[in-house]
Amino acid sequence: MRSNRLAVVQVAAGMLLVLISWRVSWSGPEPLRFHTFFPLWLGYILTVDALSLLISGSSLLGRAGLRSVGFFAVSAPFWWLFEAANSVLGNWIYELPRDYSWLEYHVEATIAFSTVVPAVFVTSEAVRLLVVRKPVRWLTLSPSRRGLWIISASGASITILTLLLPDIFFPLLWIGIFLFLDPINDRLGGLSITSQVRVGRWDTVVVLFVATLVCGFFWEMWNSQAMPKWHYEIPYGAWARLFEMPALGYGGYLPFSLELFAIVALCDRLLGLGLARLIRFDRWAP
Repeated sequence: MRSNRLAVVQVAAGMLLVLISWRVSWSGPEPLRFHTFFPLWLGYILTVDALSLLISGSSLLGRAGLRSVGFFAVSAPFWWLFEAANSVLGNWIYELPRDYSWLEYHVEATIAFSTVVPAVFVTSEAVRLLVVRKPVRWLTLSPSRRGLWIISASGASITILTLLLPDIFFPLLWIGIFLFLDPINDRLGGLSITSQVRVGRWDTVVVLFVATLVCGFFWEMWNSQAMPKWHYEIPYGAWARLFEMPALGYGGYLPFSLELFAIVALCDRLLGLGLARLIRFDRWAP
């Protein structure tokens, strides 16, 4: 009963934050509307996390407590990696309402980027509870130790190739980092997709795909009339847009979700953050 009451309060607070921030972001007074990205996504995170709490009596943020900060802390540098890559690729550009100082821009952007991981992970837990409720069994992929190192080296090569020839290979950015990191996570004994598909389990892959597409829809929808906002500059496949994003671009969210999982797993393993034991969307009964 106590968890239900807490969930109801959290849903109400989260939804209120979403509605107010959404309204201000799209048509609120300046300069207040320029600072709504974080509160809008914090409201989303609280709302979706509370739904998991209502359904199961447990939730990611509830289990994490103060350690929830770890998901936000990992998220910001993770996205700055893609910003660094985009300085070469030029696949998206930001429209800003005014000139920002270097410090002001990077502080505000870092705060916004901190919401990416928690948003996808709380959504993943909700998807796990509502959509992918049974194990997903498919191909068994069990590369040898040498095969894992070859995959990892291939991922590093793909990422470098993307940066060297961005006009041709830019889509590969969204898979190269995963191929590089996931085998390393497996060898370190951390969370990995490799360890799951080795026994024919594709649950986490499906959950991450669905969750990141859900988040992607809201990222693009809320961005469409926001300020600041981003636009896409893609060499080919830029037709049939849904909001600012070309339809084909939504396919990039799928491998992106795997990269996100791999980076969080690596940080958790190397830094001892204790995040892995809080995650339940990758666990099913046999």
